[in-house]
This record gives sequence, structure tokens and C-alpha cells, in this order.
Amino acid sequence: MAAVLLLAHMMRGLNMFGVAPLLPLVIEDFEISRAAAGLLVSLPMLVAAAFGIPGGMLVAGIGVRRALIVGWAATALLTLSFLAPDFLTMLALRLAFGIGFALIVTTTGPVLMGWFSPRGALVVNSFNTVFLSLGVTLSVVSAVPLAQLTDWKMALTLFGALGVLGGAIWLWVGRDSPAAGLAPAFISLSRVAGVLRTRTVVLLIVADAGILVQYAALTSWLPSFYSEQRGLSLSEAGFVTGILPFVGIFAVLAGGALPLRVGSARTFFLVSGLFAGVGGLGTFLMTELPLIYVSVAALGVGSWFYIPTLLTLPLKIEWVSPEHLAVIYGSIMTFSGIAMFLSPIVVGAIRDASGSFLPGFLVCAAPGWAVLLTGLLLPREVVSRPM
Repeated sequence: MAAVLLLAHMMRGLNMFGVAPLLPLVIEDFEISRAAAGLLVSLPMLVAAAFGIPGGMLVAGIGVRRALIVGWAATALLTLSFLAPDFLTMLALRLAFGIGFALIVTTTGPVLMGWFSPRGALVVNSFNTVFLSLGVTLSVVSAVPLAQLTDWKMALTLFGALGVLGGAIWLWVGRDSPAAGLAPAFISLSRVAGVLRTRTVVLLIVADAGILVQYAALTSWLPSFYSEQRGLSLSEAGFVTGILPFVGIFAVLAGGALPLRVGSARTFFLVSGLFAGVGGLGTFLMTELPLIYVSVAALGVGSWFYIPTLLTLPLKIEWVSPEHLAVIYGSIMTFSGIAMFLSPIVVGAIRDASGSFLPGFLVCAAPGWAVLLTGLLLPREVVSRPM
């Protein structure tokens, strides 16, 4: 089951931002504005956001096996990208990916609770995020070279092909949890509302959504910014931006290993918040390439280091059941998806109106400090409870 989760998160990573370095080619080919092109990155996040809480309720009711069958099928549709004749068709394929994205996220929690101990869940969550980060890195770095070898649509098809493989494997090995008491069970809207009123859950949602406002905006538009304002080629700009998820691989490994020795979750949120806040500003305010590299690396650390703690902390809440966990993961997906939807559009629209990326980047950098705030406000009884 761990291997299937790793493959699913690799699939997510490959297709979340794989189109971002190709946006100049998309704009030229389809003759659209930057704001419209940004929808290819952001609108799937909105679909995932809209489906997050309902998806969590669906997973609780029908079980992870059937939910992930639908999720893999939706993501596999991206293999049809090479056939897309126009912008709307390409956008529809990306929207299907958004549905699959949401179902993969919301099923992860129940799978972890059903098959792994809390300490094992921390390890699996860490590697899930490593594979997510690796997928983002590979797609951002390789998208332009692949497009040069074939064309940009075929590059997106190749990224989507992993969905076909993952779906076939899941049909073979996928099943619901064998643990007693973890059978599918529908959860009511009143119970969902109760979950969302919990202080710890609210703080986790705010932390992830805040940092993803910044991360999605910068990952989507830094390649274009570096190309237009810093004199880099598209390939070079994609390489620099690819440092974000690449550094994240090592940050996630550290973020998954250290909690086994350090008891307080606050430390991981505080460190991430500081790196993300300072590094985020440096990525677009620094003009010298060495300082840009340092800033991008710092942002990569801050944007990924906290994630294993974020995803595993709900398992330490005494009242959380598998149904609650699906809803918590779905809620994080909903609000983070809204953040990831809005920020690239905001930056693209401000760039079209003002001629500069800087105002939009500054607006989206402010929420990146939310992780630091969460570290300061987490309830003591949660952060001090051992795994």
C-alpha cells in the first residue's frame, strides 16, 4: 500500500506544475492572455478545492478502493493531452486531473490510519511528500527539453502516462482497510462542521493554504519572470525554479526524520515559516544569480520541511477516526486548492495590467508567513503528545 501511495503522489507532482514552464509556448500556440494561461495551473487546484470536503465525505462512505479507482481514472485522462485541439479541451483535461488530485489526497489519511502505526504514518507521509516533490522537480526541469524534442502537448501526455500505470496497479492490489472498525461509513455535515471548528484543524488549514498562496504563485510565474526580467532562457529559468521542489526532497526527509527525536511540532512550523517568508521575498527581490539561488533554496526548505508534521499531526488528536481524517485531509485540500487557484491568476492579471510581476509577487508573499504563525499558536496538548 505504501508503494501505491508513493506512485500516486509522484503522479500529483508531475502534473501539478509541469505546464508552468511551458506557459509561453501555450500562450503562443493558443493565442491567449497570461491570465488565461494561468488557468491551466490554477483551475485544477480550484476543482480539487471544490471537491476536497465532498471528496472526503465520499471516501468515508465508499471506501478508499473505489475512491482511488475514480481518482486514477481522472488523472489518466491527461495522457490525451497530445490530442487537444484548443485551449478549452486542454483545460478540461486539467480539470479532470483536479478531481483525481482531490481523491488521492483525501484517501491518503484513511489509508495511513488503516495500515500504519502513527510512527509508520509519519515515515510514509514523509516519503509521499518526497515523491511529490520529486515529481514537481522532474516536471519543471524536464518540461521544456521534452517540448523541444517533441512538442509541449506531448510533454504533458508523458507526464500523465503515470496515471495509467498507477490505475492498473491499483485495480490489481487496491483494497479497503482490513482493520476492525475501519469499514466505510458516511459522515454527516454536522460532524464535518464540528471538525472544521477545531482549533488545531483550523491552524493546519491556515498554515498550508497560506504557504501555498506564495508557492503556487512563484512556481507558476518565476520561470517567466526570470526569462523576462533576469535575462535567463526558458530552460535556465525552469532549472532555477526546479530548485524549489528539489531542495524540498531533502527538507521533507529531514522533516520526517527529526520528529521521531524532537517532540514538539512547533519547531518544524517555526523553522519552515522563517525560511519560507525570507526566501520567498528573496526569489524576486534579489538581482544577483547566486543570491537568487540561495533564496530559491531557502523557499524550497520552508515550503516542504513542515509537511510531514502537518499531515501526521491530526493522527495525534484523540477523537479523530478514519472518517474524520478523510474530512481533515479534504478540508486542507479545499482551502489550499483555493489558494493555489487564486494566486497564479492574481499574479498573471497584475502582470497584464501593470507590466510587472513584482506587485503580484509581493501580494502573494505575505501569506507565506502563516506557517510561522501556526507554530506560535498550536495547542500545547497536541504538539507535546508523542507519536
